[in-house]
Amino acid sequence: MEGMSGPHVIRGSVSLPEAELMWRFSRSSGPGGQHVNTSDSQVELRFDLAATEALPPVWKERALQRLAGRLADGVVTVRASEHRSQWRNREAAAVRLAALLAEATAPPPKPRKPTRVPRGINERRLRNKKQRAQTKRGRSGRDWG
Repeated sequence: MEGMSGPHVIRGSVSLPEAELMWRFSRSSGPGGQHVNTSDSQVELRFDLAATEALPPVWKERALQRLAGRLADGVVTVRASEHRSQWRNREAAAVRLAALLAEATAPPPKPRKPTRVPRGINERRLRNKKQRAQTKRGRSGRDWG
């Protein structure tokens, strides 16, 4: 697969190893004219997530958990058929797979620290609320009579 636009980086120094990517090509259902019946422009990219050694063990576990519904025997599959050329579909599939793995291996967000509402803010809110109630109470026409 020479000439591909470099290694597809997942995050940091970790990238998709070209040797572990399995490519399959088939006829795309998209646009293409007369040429479409003879060219295999749809790309299916498979990556064996369960067997790979390219990812750190922590990332691998996280990815296996988060992508569990998308895996078939530990293999994640990505399809691309939006372009007419096989080359561009290969690029799109590789980028999509790298983005999927980057999202799946991202560390979980830090837990939110609960904070209290400052007393001054609460008092100001209640004062404004009372003042508003006074204003509205003053609008009633009871005492005008």
